[in-house]
Amino acid sequence: MIKLPEPLEDVVFNLLKASNTKLPPDVGWALEAAAGWESDPTAYSQLGAIMDNVRKAEFLSRPMCQDTGIPVFFVKGKFDSSMVGAIERGIARATKEIPLRPNTVDPLTRENHGDNLGEGMPIVHFVPTGDDFTEITVMPKGAGSENMTRLAMLNPSDGEEGVMKTIIDAVLDAGGRPCPPGIIGVGIGGTSEKCVSMAKEALLLPVGEDNPDPELRKMEEEIFVKLNESGLGPMGLGGATTVLGVRIKKAACHTASLPVAVSIGCWANRRATARITSEKVEYTQGAFP
Repeated sequence: MIKLPEPLEDVVFNLLKASNTKLPPDVGWALEAAAGWESDPTAYSQLGAIMDNVRKAEFLSRPMCQDTGIPVFFVKGKFDSSMVGAIERGIARATKEIPLRPNTVDPLTRENHGDNLGEGMPIVHFVPTGDDFTEITVMPKGAGSENMTRLAMLNPSDGEEGVMKTIIDAVLDAGGRPCPPGIIGVGIGGTSEKCVSMAKEALLLPVGEDNPDPELRKMEEEIFVKLNESGLGPMGLGGATTVLGVRIKKAACHTASLPVAVSIGCWANRRATARITSEKVEYTQGAFP
């Protein structure tokens, strides 16, 4: 890992504060656009309430949602395992000072750890690259959307039609529980764990940016239209805005497999990134490449 210009614990704290109190710009623009085309009065009022909440959260420097989620980290470039200790300290401090809701519990006894840590935490995905910087992205993932994650191991004969149906059914079956309008992250291919990971990584791709793969871009556009024609609408109360965007990633898979995973991000789709060089730390709420 490169020499840091400021303590990594501080970087993690700043990322958690930014991601919980400020909406990513691309998501904000998508919400504004949705309000412009939404004709249903109930849906329009829901979008207005969301945007009012966003403005107040940033002004007061308070979390946008009472469920501040479980922080999921993606680290690329130069790194080493010693970073995990600093990430733990940053999470514990952020939980106390921002504050964040302590969400992590033992899965069986339900005993709360009190600081968003505990066994198996924090969740950190290390992505080795040849970059000469360290880049850390955090995505706070709330349970309302996380609980709607779906993995389907399709037969290869199901083809693209089966993939599309799996994605659309997963979103519509979720209904209002993941607080729509949301971002839909999709993974296609790989193994089961790779597929689910890709779906979550897809949520970090910017809304409205063209997918470089023309086939995936066409699927994203078709799914976006079909879901917004479903009438589910904001918070599941009806309207023309069920999703703000659809992002898809794919990987090669076994000849006998066709995994499809769907990870839903709520309307906030919270995230923040820090790119660290030996000279400075640059904070953005852009996307994880």
